[in-house]
Amino acid sequence: GNLPFFHSFGLTVCLWLPLCTGTGVVLQRNPLDVKKVGTQVQAYGVTLLAATPTFLGGYLRRCTREQFASLRHVATGAEKLRPQLADAFEERFGLRPLEGYGCTELAPFATLNLPDFRNERVDQVGHKEGSIGHPLPGIAARIVHPETFVPVPEGEEGMLLIKGANVMLGYLGEPELTAAVMHDGWYVTGDIAVLDADGFIAIRGRLSRFSKIAGEMVPHIRVEEVIAEAIGVTDERACVVTGVPDEQRGERLVVLHRPGLDIPSLCRALLNSGLPKLWLPKADAFMEVADFPLLGTGKLDLRAIKELTAA
Repeated sequence: GNLPFFHSFGLTVCLWLPLCTGTGVVLQRNPLDVKKVGTQVQAYGVTLLAATPTFLGGYLRRCTREQFASLRHVATGAEKLRPQLADAFEERFGLRPLEGYGCTELAPFATLNLPDFRNERVDQVGHKEGSIGHPLPGIAARIVHPETFVPVPEGEEGMLLIKGANVMLGYLGEPELTAAVMHDGWYVTGDIAVLDADGFIAIRGRLSRFSKIAGEMVPHIRVEEVIAEAIGVTDERACVVTGVPDEQRGERLVVLHRPGLDIPSLCRALLNSGLPKLWLPKADAFMEVADFPLLGTGKLDLRAIKELTAA
């Protein structure tokens, strides 16, 4: 239980679920104190750990395999789990994190990857790499065109909608805001996703984390992934990509990075990365920061990032 109670997951899963089921829980006041998390997991024999990918990167750097030896499952969400981080975590601790999806309005989980189940008669695949899993029981998901709300074919990207008893009734005292995110009983997540033939959902990006450059939608997350691969970072966030207004093309990319980045070498590597030319950050688009702004939940503080790049 290392997520704060002001976070919907912390309140429901880390507090009320243990209270209602009698499940033991170890509460950690500061999830950024990764050394303390490792100590507590070992001391209490914790079997299930839930954390954001940002926190997983911290555990990878500061915790030992012996400290996490009691863990049976690691669940993660709130931001995209990069394959490099999942690989490094599994190599270090012998467990592969299972990615899920949710938000405050969905109280808080809607989908989750599960461990595969196998016995003499059944072989059931519960997870798929790069996906957020299947909808939980009693929850429906739909992928639609973001403007017409017409369902899109399997394998085609569109807006993710969620329906079920977990969906909020609305924002208190904000009927107009509520109406803007509800469509015929479906919650409009604002996330671009795709559904495959096996029913697994993969998030392609947050609609707000795309830049419209010269009429083309450029996904920030994909550019971040390629930069991470180019500089060989696996255990932490390598950079943050955002968009700022541009008079000629509508928007342009800005890349926030920590000190020590060899920008000329990176730009040369990106030219050979296979990214479309329109997606490539220019050499003067890189902005050095001491660290990336985070919310108390471990998510990126996108508002603070916008303020940084606008300054």
